[in-house]
Amino acid sequence: MTKILVTGGSGFIGQHLVSTLVGRGRQVRVLDIRPPMFALPEVDYVAGSVLDPSLIDVCLRDVDQVYHLAGLPGMWARTKTDFHAVNCRGTKIVISAARKRGVARFLHCSTESILFRRPPSDDVVEDSLLTARDMPGPYTRSKMLAEQLALQAARSGFPVVIGTPTMPIGPHDHNLTPPTAMLRHFLGGRFQLYLDFIVNLVDVRDVAAGLVLAMERGQAGHRYLLGGESIPLKKILGLVTAIGGGSRLHMPVPGGVAKAAAAVLEFISDHVTRRPPSGTAEGVRIALRATDLSSKKAERELGYTARPVEPALRDTLTYLLGFKH
Repeated sequence: MTKILVTGGSGFIGQHLVSTLVGRGRQVRVLDIRPPMFALPEVDYVAGSVLDPSLIDVCLRDVDQVYHLAGLPGMWARTKTDFHAVNCRGTKIVISAARKRGVARFLHCSTESILFRRPPSDDVVEDSLLTARDMPGPYTRSKMLAEQLALQAARSGFPVVIGTPTMPIGPHDHNLTPPTAMLRHFLGGRFQLYLDFIVNLVDVRDVAAGLVLAMERGQAGHRYLLGGESIPLKKILGLVTAIGGGSRLHMPVPGGVAKAAAAVLEFISDHVTRRPPSGTAEGVRIALRATDLSSKKAERELGYTARPVEPALRDTLTYLLGFKH
């Protein structure tokens, strides 16, 4: 029986991935700093951090495959250096330990946030990666550096494949990942400003299935984008109003206004409330460069498919309305 380690397996994507693996008869061990919301009796749960090399080594005993999902998500943290520590250094520790243990396959879970296009003046038409210096903030910079570590390991002969979800939504997002938190924000007021941009939403269950396909069929050193439907935020807000009920007015604002507002909100969070803001400068910069993303490579090489996202969007909004009350 294939034995698998999933780092970050108690998170939103992680819990769906673990359920998928168990359903396929895999023996699964989870390493996460948080306990699972719904523990599966077949799964070995270990509490701990990817920043603990000795614990990582213990967790890798007899493991054939590693799904590395552990990371610090979102665009804001009380201590900005935490992004680099968890997302970059944590990835380096896990890859190094897995290589020493002779793990047969390794999947690194990245993010679509680092796949925005260059400005038109750069004459680049593909969604190729920029450098870490080009990233719009500490979160994307840390994820970019982590992906570079994964690619370097693949080039040196370690069988690493990269799975890149877009913005997953769906059931059981108890910790409110950024896409769900965004939806909750727009459910929270009768009048709100917004920056319209293209959002690629995907059902989290399709992401979980796609990560398994990438592990089983993906080429080492290749990235597979696991997305769903690209939808203007304006259309999503229409569903928010329809499902949330009542009268809501959402007014679009120019990018410059969104940047200024996000900078103020972030300053207040950094120096006053010490709680996550409703928007960040990094998030606005990403939104301004957002483009339609394609999963055709994953569809062609892996057999990946994504269901229509509107049912998952409705389920998420309905869940949030209950959560809110």
